[in-house]
Amino acid sequence: MLKRVFMAPDPGRTRLRFAVRAVLGIALAVALCGLAGHSLAGTVTGGLAALLALFTVTDATVRGQAVTTALLPAVGLPVLTAAAELHDHPVARDLTFLAVVGAGVYARRWGPRGHSLGVFAFMTFFVAQFLHATTDQLPQLYAAVLLSVLAAAAVRFGLWCYERRLPPPAVPAPPGGTGLARVTTRQAVQATAGAGFALVVGQLVSGQRWYWAVGATWWIFVNTTSRGETLVRGFRRLLGTVIGIGLLVAMPVHGDPAVTAALAAVCVFGIFYTAAVSYTWMMLWVTLLAGLLYGLLGVLGPDLLGLRLAETGVGALGAALAVILVLPVTTHSITDAWIRRALRCVHACAVETARRLAGATDADPAPRVAELEQLLARVRLSVAPLVHPLNPMLGRKRRARHVLDLLDDCAREIRGLVAVAADPEASHDTRLATACRRVEAAVEALTEGRDIAVHADGLPHAEPALAHLHGLERALTELARPLRTPSGSPLVGA
Repeated sequence: MLKRVFMAPDPGRTRLRFAVRAVLGIALAVALCGLAGHSLAGTVTGGLAALLALFTVTDATVRGQAVTTALLPAVGLPVLTAAAELHDHPVARDLTFLAVVGAGVYARRWGPRGHSLGVFAFMTFFVAQFLHATTDQLPQLYAAVLLSVLAAAAVRFGLWCYERRLPPPAVPAPPGGTGLARVTTRQAVQATAGAGFALVVGQLVSGQRWYWAVGATWWIFVNTTSRGETLVRGFRRLLGTVIGIGLLVAMPVHGDPAVTAALAAVCVFGIFYTAAVSYTWMMLWVTLLAGLLYGLLGVLGPDLLGLRLAETGVGALGAALAVILVLPVTTHSITDAWIRRALRCVHACAVETARRLAGATDADPAPRVAELEQLLARVRLSVAPLVHPLNPMLGRKRRARHVLDLLDDCAREIRGLVAVAADPEASHDTRLATACRRVEAAVEALTEGRDIAVHADGLPHAEPALAHLHGLERALTELARPLRTPSGSPLVGA
């Protein structure tokens, strides 16, 4: 796990820049709140608003990111008002919190913007519980949110907008055959049910810190789709919390403001730097940051840390029960859809590259290759539960790993093919069209459950483009066996 975090590739140092910018943006927001004379509650609210503005906004274009950032207060402030108004009305407060959970998850069907606004709405309600916000604090909290989102935007879009120099990321649309709109509805129901369980049991555990359990359930559902993904994420959240609590016990800071500020900056960097590669490590830093904040509030102690672990366990259990019992979305259905989509993209890459080699001036395989990389990343995420070390089904684990290896082989051959096509002196061999048709036939056979006719002769080819196409055909042919299961499922079962 250490190697995965610290040795993971960081092309263009994107994760490093992402993390450093977050520290700068949140530090500026906190400093401005302090200069404005806000209380500790207002400063914490502002810091969280800046963190969310820098972390959750993931639109494909800079303009889209700016629009979503501008919309955050429009969603967050009404929720903050409701949370404060209902502070002394527990039943209405709890029902409203659950409604925010369901609406926040349902909003994912509108893409990255819906996801960002849903997260911001939830966390605004959450921080109101964290700080026990009341109506007399609202003017200051409003000002803190607005000032901090503005500070985050100034750093992100003014001081250091490195995205302007990067090509827009290729974000593949959800596979149409799986009805992901239906999946978002199911997940909204699941998240609401899981949060309801967490809320009730969490209040039995602690009448003061029950919202930790709801928060754990919420974040376990973020960026997951299937039952398996959610269960694995719950395990990782619990593991990260345990490690983080262990570190908090080992390095008490007794609420010292200077030391707390320095460590909080390290935690913010860790959250942003590790989020893309390890959910366990991200949760470790989140746990440390929450502990530091409680230290500032003067309530951190062994009992509180034990309570946090217990509430996290309740939240993880709520999420697990919800995905197992309430409208389950199986790992197989999601994995099947993303692998089909990746295979079709492999074929599209081959066709576009063959057109380029045949002399078509309008052929450009680069966007297809970028889309393929994104799709393969999504396949790895969906298959993660099958290859997890705790998965007891060794046969499925081996089969899933084999599928990932062969898909990586396909991607490698596609990248080689595109590199050949980029050479202006590349041959326009007429055999490319024939080989490309065989690739198309292999993809169709895989996705339709038919047998693949093997045409590759296995002999080495002097022409690089043909060699890559034949290597691609061989990989697709080998995929037929692991993608088919005895139960009749066309792709990896789960």
